[in-house]
Amino acid sequence: MNMQAFLITFREAMEAILIVGVILTYIRKIGETRWNKWVWTGVGLAIAASYGVALLFQVALSGYESMSNQNYLRIGIMLISTGLLTHMILFMGKQNRAYQQSVESKVATILTAGGVLNMIVHSFLVTLREGVETVFFFAAIGGGDIQSALASWGALLGVVCAGVLGFVMFKGAKRVPIGKFFKATSVFLMLISAGLLVQAVGMLQDLGILGSVYRTAGGQIGEVYNIVAFMPEHPNDEMHYIRDTGHHPLINGQVGVFFKAFLGYSHNPSVEEVVAYWGYLFLLFIGLSRRNQGGAVRTDRAADSGAAAEGARVAGGGPGQRQGA
Repeated sequence: MNMQAFLITFREAMEAILIVGVILTYIRKIGETRWNKWVWTGVGLAIAASYGVALLFQVALSGYESMSNQNYLRIGIMLISTGLLTHMILFMGKQNRAYQQSVESKVATILTAGGVLNMIVHSFLVTLREGVETVFFFAAIGGGDIQSALASWGALLGVVCAGVLGFVMFKGAKRVPIGKFFKATSVFLMLISAGLLVQAVGMLQDLGILGSVYRTAGGQIGEVYNIVAFMPEHPNDEMHYIRDTGHHPLINGQVGVFFKAFLGYSHNPSVEEVVAYWGYLFLLFIGLSRRNQGGAVRTDRAADSGAAAEGARVAGGGPGQRQGA
């Protein structure tokens, strides 16, 4: 869970820092630094509100803990988190010039109106969104135990790393290749998201809500393969394997727990779990490919437009053109 918490908090905190950084940079550029304190006020209120959301969410989950509906709530959280992570991977992290101009335009409108409350609300909302998403993700990876995820070293380290990187970006003299960071974290977030989806599918099958196209002669959901001898997904499975065979697995169950939590690993997946995992990654890959192709087309069009404009300028006798004798 520590690795998951690190990746999630690093990515979410980085998103918030980039947006707030753009706001502060624009304010400094136009000489209106007196608004900085109101931006930070909104950020501070959003952080406090995020902790409040986490507390309320934990209370709600604890209330379900003694009820039979707890598993349904956990499944819902996993599926929602998968959707949010997918959206983040596909559409977020594209901190391009157009996005920066959009943020600056909103800030300019607020400054023109002169509303302190509007500036606080704007900073509050852009930060709160990342905080609420983090709470959802922590509920998913922690199986409803948000407090453990918040208190993990991974969550703290993620925030610290994002803060340091943000400081270097906006205060340092060197340009930071933030795009590479987003691409690297996106790979791991894809695996986490696929793992959450598979865990939700497995729970649906355990509850009898989702069936299977492959069943054993006894009517049980069949296994595509069983590699418990290689690495059981839980220490309990390791104990059962040792009891039944008298042999120890190649890799112990503690490692299996890590991979199950991090990647959705299962030593005996059903057909539906395998299809969900690899099908999700395949569709996500297609989506990313189309997005990148769309970006390349827009870049080419912009380059063509620029070349056409330059050609028109030269043809019209613009600056730098030699005049004929």
